[in-house]
Amino acid sequence: MAFVPQDLSVLCYANGFTLWHYTTVDTGTAMAAANYFDPAGPYVRVGDVMVCNTDTDGTPAAAFYRVSANTGGAVSVAAM
Repeated sequence: MAFVPQDLSVLCYANGFTLWHYTTVDTGTAMAAANYFDPAGPYVRVGDVMVCNTDTDGTPAAAFYRVSANTGGAVSVAAM
């Protein structure tokens, strides 16, 4: 599938850092692929952390990711 903006929400924000929550039916591998989070580019910053619930319609999992790059709207995340 693809990134769903409505499934990304802010858990807390302080001092230029945002802790996000994202839930998706996609697997963690698909979600961590390049350009998956590009539509969120205007909102996420390098160093932000995402708590992600993945594969919610299959074998649910959870993991932490950090925004590792956001250059010109091209967003990359890395598992923590």
